[in-house]
Amino acid sequence: MKPVAIADYRALARARLPRFLFDYIDGGASDEVTLARNRADLAGITLRQRVLRDVSARDVGTTLFGRRLAMPVILGPVGLAGLNARRGEIPAARAAAAAGIPFCLSTVSVCAIAELRAATPIPFWFQLYMLRDRAFMADLLARAAAAGCPALVFTVDMPVPGTRYRDYRSGLSGAPGLHGTLRRAFQAACRPGWALRVGLRGRPHTLGNVAPVLGRRSGLEDFLGWLADNFDPAVTWDDLAFVRARWQGPILIKGILDPEDARQARRAGADAIIVSNHGGRQLDGVRSTASALPGIVEAIGGAIPVLADGGVRSGLDVARFLALGADAVLLGRAWAYALAGGGEAGVAHMLSLMRAELATAMALTGVTRIDGFDRSCLA
Repeated sequence: MKPVAIADYRALARARLPRFLFDYIDGGASDEVTLARNRADLAGITLRQRVLRDVSARDVGTTLFGRRLAMPVILGPVGLAGLNARRGEIPAARAAAAAGIPFCLSTVSVCAIAELRAATPIPFWFQLYMLRDRAFMADLLARAAAAGCPALVFTVDMPVPGTRYRDYRSGLSGAPGLHGTLRRAFQAACRPGWALRVGLRGRPHTLGNVAPVLGRRSGLEDFLGWLADNFDPAVTWDDLAFVRARWQGPILIKGILDPEDARQARRAGADAIIVSNHGGRQLDGVRSTASALPGIVEAIGGAIPVLADGGVRSGLDVARFLALGADAVLLGRAWAYALAGGGEAGVAHMLSLMRAELATAMALTGVTRIDGFDRSCLA
């Protein structure tokens, strides 16, 4: 049966991916309290149903940084997404381009910036972490600029990696050497379709953007070790100047949960902020993005765009975030599930479902334009 909801694509992803990959995209930090909170709090947002309004003409599009988006949705950065399908960032970016929305490439993608740009019809956004190796960061920024990336998503909520029990249990983390390799190989062998399409035909499995600094150390454990060693716990707001000096386009600060941090991001020169708890993958027990968003919107006061992510599984969830004050919404797991479950066609279909659900939510709340969503739409 053809999927009719994101939950159906999640089930397909579970059935098709090796366990260590499914748990990587599906899991959260520690006991996954915040992961569950993201979904529960967003689902608990109650909209006002309005009737007898002319909603025959509805426009689900919006404008962000001067670009017209077909809907207020962005495919957000997902690490290792290229392992969910063959060279997976490419089909996902193509689906986003066809749908008229941005795609954001993760620093820790399988496909490198240049490979993705050569394979996609329009430029994509790029996501960056603050790393100890500033020369490498500068090189990444130069490569992204050369590829014409129109916006930079600067992720600031990862001075150290979160504790993710699922990754330890699956063998993605904490099982070094031959033991870890054999565990993952066994899990891959249990998914022969993935092993053929992605494991064999999707080579090389290097982390494209990071490959130049890894050299011959191209294994998954080499990459995870390099990444853990290069996160910079000493970073401060002053370090944003390093990025701004090397990036001329908009900078979106991702990982804001506190109103004072939102104000500081604006003072530091952010062009937009993304309210996010990293999908519940960093500090378990923090508040959900749905509960944090209204206070941050109030703190920003419309000075710069405010985007949000966390727990979005439908166009109705997009409507909820818009009613809470978001200007646009990033998807993470939703498109990763669709990519694993159906490749490019799966991502395209998932986005068409989102668009249709958002249009329905608009009709039933009496909204005809995206900027018509505000707190008056909340019960």
